[in-house]
Parts: sequence; C-alpha cells; structure tokens
Amino acid sequence: MNLSLYLATVLIWGTTWIALKLQLGEVAIALSIAYRFALAALVLFAFLLLSGRLQPLSRRGQGICMAQGLCLFCLNFLCFYTASQWIPSGLIAVVFSTSTLWNALNARLFFGQRIARNVLLGALLGLSGLACLFWPELVGHTASRETLIGLGLALLGTLCFSAGNMLSSLQQKAGFKPLTTNAWGMLYGALLLSLYCLVSGVPLHFEWNVRYVGSLLYLVIPGSVVAFTTYLTLVGRMGPERAAYCTVLFPVVALNISVFVEGYQWTLPALFGLVLVMAGNVLVFSKPRAVPGTAAGKLA
Repeated sequence: MNLSLYLATVLIWGTTWIALKLQLGEVAIALSIAYRFALAALVLFAFLLLSGRLQPLSRRGQGICMAQGLCLFCLNFLCFYTASQWIPSGLIAVVFSTSTLWNALNARLFFGQRIARNVLLGALLGLSGLACLFWPELVGHTASRETLIGLGLALLGTLCFSAGNMLSSLQQKAGFKPLTTNAWGMLYGALLLSLYCLVSGVPLHFEWNVRYVGSLLYLVIPGSVVAFTTYLTLVGRMGPERAAYCTVLFPVVALNISVFVEGYQWTLPALFGLVLVMAGNVLVFSKPRAVPGTAAGKLA
C-alpha cells in the first residue's frame, strides 16, 4: 500500500511541471494557484459529502487546517514561484529536497521522534545526487543580490512545506483523515490567495482555452486532490522524513520526461547523480538493523 502511494505521488508531482508551464500566460500566478485550490477544495467537499466521509472538525481542528492552508496551499507556492524569477529551477529543486532533513528535524523537535541515521544519510545522498544532476545549471548562474533573495524565498517555501507536513501529521494523530483536512486546508489556502490578489491589485482574469483549462484540471485532480492526499497519507503512515524523500525524486521524473518533451540529454555527471539519488532512496526506506545487546536486538 505504501509503495503504491509513494509511486503515485512521485509520478504525479514529477509531471505537474508540464501543466505549470502551460499555466503561464495572461493569468497572474497567484490567481492561477487560487483557482487550482478553490476547484480542488470543491471537488473534495463534493466527494466527501456524497460519500458521507466528511469528518466534523473542532475549533482547534479548523484552526490547524487554516494554518495548514497558509503553509501548504498558499505561502510555499508563492515563495517558489517568486524565487523562480531569480534563481534556476535546478537550484530550487535542490533547496526543496532539503525538506527531508527539515521534516526529520521538525518531527524530532515537535513530536520527539528519533532521527534515523539511514534517513539522514539517504537524504544527504539524494541532495548530492540532485547537485550533480543540476550542476551545469548551478555553476552557470552568477551570484548576486537577487540570487540571495531567491535562495531565501526557496528556503522559506521549503520550511512552509515542512510546517504543513507537521500540521497534517498532528491532525492525523488526532484521528482526522487527510481528505477532510485537505479539503478545508485547500479552501483556506484559496481564500488567502484570493485576498492577496485583491489587496495587491491583481486583475481578475481567466483564459477560456484548451491549454489553460486542461492544465488547470490536471493540477486540480491528479496534482492536488490525488497527490496531496496520497502524500499526506504517507506522512501519517511512514513519518514526515521518509515521505519527504519524494521531493528528491520529483526532479528525476521531470528530467526523464524532459528527454522526450524538451530534448534533455543525459550526461555522465547527471547519470552519477541519478545513481546517488536511487541509493539515497534505498537507504531512506531500509530498515535499520537491530544492535546486539539492545532490546531490539534481543527481540530479533
């Protein structure tokens, strides 16, 4: 079950970049994100009401959903989209993949979970692999004030993503399913984004064409309703640090698709990076061996 959820998350989010590129046009980025999560919330609420699965939330639960909407369905997207104006997408991918480490640290800080050595080693291997994959893009970018701003925004977006993971984990520990909390979180995220667009004077616009509507629907159904549900279910089942290794694999899937869509060519450093990413994946999901003499060792 976990493997199916993991593969679904990686494959869907690894392909959403195509739909995101198709979204670029006359509609402002923040407004497009608001459309995405408003429609996703509508789909989720309709499904939950028709199936009788909508769980009632306490005032505390609603407050956490609002915070989750702010972190996971609002601020992190604004940070990453804005950062992409100043730094290469490869650098953003490397920064975002540190969410595995941030999730491990935050799980330790807020929930007292032990940080597994294999998870940390796997995350470091994955980060090294991504650096190799995007090395030409990274070294070809000159440092500047804008670069520092972009890096800061990418890091802030990653921290928001990690905070959203912790909030979802907290909700699941309280017995609330990701479907219900995602529906409310996406609704709050869409409302906050709409308020941002209103205050910043973003013109209300929509593109009624196959390119924009088709890409929006892909981002709404597979990219939001399905992928966020499968990912946050993994957060509850496997722990935030292991689930977050998905963020290392997204760029790998994207690069493989780019071979056919954009003519990307694999190089020797990139292939070495791919090997490191895969090795990190094996480490993250390997079960730590019990040490002889410990309670776990005696049980073994």
